[in-house]
Amino acid sequence: MLENYLPILVFIVLAIVLGVALPLVNFLLSPKRPDAQKLSPYECGFPAQKDARRPFDVRYYLVAILFIIFDLETAFLVPWAVVLRKIGWFGLGSMGLFLGLLVLGFFYEWKKGALEWE
Repeated sequence: MLENYLPILVFIVLAIVLGVALPLVNFLLSPKRPDAQKLSPYECGFPAQKDARRPFDVRYYLVAILFIIFDLETAFLVPWAVVLRKIGWFGLGSMGLFLGLLVLGFFYEWKKGALEWE
């Protein structure tokens, strides 16, 4: 029984050894020639315009919530569509309720102005 777990043990040991050895080799062998341009902060290849620690606009978080809403919808719709014939009307009603709640979340974000860009 335990011999079935030997490949997993070998994989874990190999991952630990490589996870420690490769950064150590990189630290010991890589050249260290810092200069002002390499150490300067940048955003997408451009010099930073403002402080990176400034608070984000709330619309950023609303767009993130909107992404999660539609991601969850996709994650639940595909398995539901596969077993729709087995679960019958109860499954159809519960998915309708789920989609209705997602549409309410979408309208909430629309009303808050998260979909309008300046």
